[in-house]
Amino acid sequence: MIASLAMYDWPQVAAEHDRLWSLIRDALADEGIDAPEALTRNGSLWDIWESPDLLLGQTCGMPYRTRLHGNVTLVGTLDYALPDAPPGYYYSQFITRADEPGEVLDFIDRTLAFNGQDSQSGWAAPQNHVTPLTFKHTRHTGAHRDSAHAVATGRADIAAIDAVTWRLIVTHMPELAAKLRIIGHTDPTPGLPLITAAHRDPAPLARAVTNAVTSLSPSDRDALGLCGLATIAAKAYVSVPTPPPPSQDVPLN
Repeated sequence: MIASLAMYDWPQVAAEHDRLWSLIRDALADEGIDAPEALTRNGSLWDIWESPDLLLGQTCGMPYRTRLHGNVTLVGTLDYALPDAPPGYYYSQFITRADEPGEVLDFIDRTLAFNGQDSQSGWAAPQNHVTPLTFKHTRHTGAHRDSAHAVATGRADIAAIDAVTWRLIVTHMPELAAKLRIIGHTDPTPGLPLITAAHRDPAPLARAVTNAVTSLSPSDRDALGLCGLATIAAKAYVSVPTPPPPSQDVPLN
């Protein structure tokens, strides 16, 4: 079996994620469900998400609605207690350089750094935010952290950073955060869903996650930004618009 909480599992919070998983595993044992000893931290995310051996994984809203929906089972959505968002929802922070003037629409003809074209927060959310306009000049970076670096060093001008990831950047990469400023945020959309293989019952998994988050120490909950598990209907995910893929992507040098 496979378990992965890879989306926010930075090295700086790996120990906290390990303790969260240990509590989930213990709660699953109480449900009579065997679980892996450790989280999987290598290999393709798509291979993990689509594996019939998946016990618990965390994906992104855009992959869920475009490819995984109907092929996996939705368990719930971790609530990271973001301000100005319903439980389990999140948004993207638009960032530019700290000394760069302008608001979001002032950057429409400049270069958007994005982590991946299958990212809700880095690609779909910013494009949906400016519709019917579009960011036509783009730079693919591969990760939100790399998008922030690209903006800070002038290789791009704007990026949309998952608000939970931005919180991690501020906490663990303060020198980078100091070079950037927030110029707005996208509308909230359902956050990163927890999923399991299609044949599994999600109910005991949801109970185990809820119990584990409740049992986390206050310091671990603060480090991860967690406050619970939200229930968000699948239709809320699949109803989010999916913009076209980038057409003028410039490789990041």
